[in-house]
Amino acid sequence: MNPVSERLLLAVAPRIGYRYIRLLHATMRLEYRGREHLDDARRDPGQFILAFWHSRFLMMPYSYPGEKITVLVSRHRDAELIARILERFGHDVTKGSSTRGGAAGLLEILRKVKRGCDVGITPDGPKGPRRRVKPGVIGVARLSGLPIVPVAFSASRGRRLNSWDRTLLPRPFSRGVFVYGEPIRVPRESGEDGEEPFRLLLESEMERLTDDLDRELGIGAEEPRPPAAAP
Repeated sequence: MNPVSERLLLAVAPRIGYRYIRLLHATMRLEYRGREHLDDARRDPGQFILAFWHSRFLMMPYSYPGEKITVLVSRHRDAELIARILERFGHDVTKGSSTRGGAAGLLEILRKVKRGCDVGITPDGPKGPRRRVKPGVIGVARLSGLPIVPVAFSASRGRRLNSWDRTLLPRPFSRGVFVYGEPIRVPRESGEDGEEPFRLLLESEMERLTDDLDRELGIGAEEPRPPAAAP
C-alpha cells in the first residue's frame, strides 16, 4: 500500500469502525454475566487486567465498566486501526506486544498501572498463534500485583472472518453476551520461572468461557486452534 492510500485508510477506516460498533451496541440485546468477578477484582487491589481473545475485540469497548484503562496494541499497521478506534471510545492505548520480548510496551503498561489505569490485553495478539496465551500478560500481573479477569463475548448471529484470529463479526439486532471469569492472581514471589502454570490456567479458562458461550448462542465453537509451541 502506498503512503497516500495508507494515510487515507487510517483517516477513514477508524471512523467507520467506530460508528459500526456503536450501531451494533445500539441494536443488539446485550447481557453481562459474572460481574461479581469484576467487583471482586475492583475491591482487591482496586485495579485489574481484562484479558480477551483477539477474535472478540470488536465489542470489547463495551466490556469495560470503569473510567481509566490502557489497552496494549501492537505497532503493526493493522493494529493502528484498532488503536484509533479505541481512542475514539476514550480508551488509552499503549503500543507494544504481549510477548515477554515486548519489554518496552510492558514497562509502559506498568508505569500506567502506577498512575491508576486498569489494563486490557489480547494475550494471543498481535498475530497469534490464535487463542494461545503469550507470557507477557502473566508477567504484567506478577509485577503489578493486579488480578487477571478473563472475559469472553459471543453473539447469536454473526460470521467469522477468514483472518488469522477468525474475528467474530456480530450482526445488528442479534443477542450478545459478555461473560467474566474468576480473577487469576499471580504471586510476585512465583518469579518468572513460576509463571507457566498461571499462563496455562488463563488459557484454559479463556478457552472454556469462549467455547461454552459460542455453543450456547448457537454459532458453534471455532475450529481447533493451532497446536501449542514446543517449550
